[in-house]
Formats: sequence, C-alpha cells, structure tokens
Amino acid sequence: MTARFVVTGGAGFIGSNIVAALNERGDERVLVVDELGQDEKWKNLVGLRYEDYIDKDEFRAMLQYDRLADVDAVIHMGACSSTTEKNASFLADNNYRYTRELCEWCLLHNVRFVYASSAATYGNGSLGYSDADEVTPTLSPLNMYGYSKQMFDLWALRRGIMDRIVGLKYFNVYGPREDHKGDMRSVINKAYDQIVQTGEVKLFKSYRPEYKDGEQVRDFIYVRDAVDATLFFCDNTSESGLFNCGTGVARTWNDLVKAVFAAMGREAKITYIDMPEALRAKYQYHTQADITKLRDAGYNKPVTNLEDGVREYVQDYLALRK
Repeated sequence: MTARFVVTGGAGFIGSNIVAALNERGDERVLVVDELGQDEKWKNLVGLRYEDYIDKDEFRAMLQYDRLADVDAVIHMGACSSTTEKNASFLADNNYRYTRELCEWCLLHNVRFVYASSAATYGNGSLGYSDADEVTPTLSPLNMYGYSKQMFDLWALRRGIMDRIVGLKYFNVYGPREDHKGDMRSVINKAYDQIVQTGEVKLFKSYRPEYKDGEQVRDFIYVRDAVDATLFFCDNTSESGLFNCGTGVARTWNDLVKAVFAAMGREAKITYIDMPEALRAKYQYHTQADITKLRDAGYNKPVTNLEDGVREYVQDYLALRK
C-alpha cells in the first residue's frame, strides 16, 4: 500500500484536522489509520479526501510484515487520550508500544516521524514546563495516560533518536471535530451545550487557597494552530526533537467560559461545584507551555488568542451543528 502521508488517529480530533489541512494544501495521498468503534468519530471523515482507510490493528500487522511503501511522513496522533482510563496495560500497549513500533519502522525506512506526546507528562507542574531533554526524565505524570506518553519520550531519549524524530507536547487543544470525545471534549464544547440547555456553566471549585474558584489556569491552543505547528515539522525535516505545542499564555477557566458566553451573546452565569474526590490529587492547577524551543526551531506564526479562537469555534462550528 502506498500513501504520501500516513495519519494515525486520522478520524480523531487533531488527526482529522490534520487531514483537512493536508487537503487544503492539495495533498490527498493520505492513508487514514484509526479504530472507528461505535461512536460518532466516523463523521470527522465526511468531506475529507484520502486514499484509503485502514483499521489500527490491520495497520500494525502491515508494519510487522513491511507492507507499506512510498511514505514521506507518518503523523502519529493515534492514542487513547482519556486521562481517567484505568487499564494501564491497554495504555502501555496502545500509547507506548504502538508508537515504538511505528517509530522503528520509520527510522528503518528513513520516513519522517512526527508523534503526539502530551502536556500531561508534566504532572502537577512543580518542575515547570520546559521541553528540554534534560528535564524530561525528571517529570512525574499524575495519571497513566500521561505516563504512557512519557514512556515513549523516555525510550526515544535513551535510544538517542530524538534528533531524527519530532514529538509534540500538546497542551489544551480545542476546536472543531472533537464532538465524539464525550467527557474528554474541551470545556468550550461542554460549556456551549450547558448554556444552550440550562443557561449556565458548572466549573470545579478550587481546593488550593492560592487559586480562587474558576481561577485555575491552562494553556489553551486552537486546533488550527496545533495542526499548523505539526505540519511545520513535516515540511522542515532538518528540525527534530521534543517540543511544547501551546500558546505560551496561561488563562483561567473563568476567562474561557466567559468567552463562550460572549461568543453566544449571553450574560455569563457560572456555578462552582465540588470536584470528585478521585480527581483532586491528580488535578493540574496550572499549565503554561514554554515555547522557546518551538520558536527557536523556526516556527514563528502568531497563535490565535483565546477570545478569537472561542468566538470562531462557537459561531462558525458549534452553533451550526445539526
């Protein structure tokens, strides 16, 4: 089987947006790899142009028997992104072993390999958010999802191959094509639905005195910017390594929700609710990408500010859903 680009997780959130961006550039020789299952993820493929679709397990067998040819780049977005997934063996296989198999195939065949790591690798943020190689081994993720991503980052560093591949630590990505993600949808997506249904948004209370309710902060990045940075590394093969993919700006949940209300032309109404006990010890109160390394690699496009990104997402996508 041949394809210029292989996009794993190609029916997922970031993956389908990557396929759409490739189409906008005139690239249709795309092999979409995913596991469609029983949710509505298939809808993300409607209207996209690609050469073929193949199930993830069949694709892994193809790698094993080396039945893939003429590939310029593999963009590996395929992973279980649930931060509450309890099956550690599944995450180790799906997020680490699968990534390793694909990376080894790419290195053997001199194919560009760009993969999704995660800001979840930073844990509680006490060590900061530097993507420097010497910092990565010191990080302590708060959940198995984050650790499954770090497992591959650490393996690549130990093998000394980070100068031949690209890993992107995506922060809080939001935007079109995430409807299928259920509880893992962005708060913007959830907030829009809550406002339509009840007129208000519920946010978790803070359990740390230095943060008021709703003042916990995240680095929110619009999916268009995340995709643009990803394709930058497909095009610029001289740049490699592990990079943060965020805006470099931390904003509060209150800011985020107020932006949704504003985009809908409504007065903000926020209620703060108890956080489940099981989440309290694993909750990140602050994330903010250090994007110095990304900028030094030559990626210099401005990022979309939160209010503009939320307005576009709400008015041009969420409000038009059927």
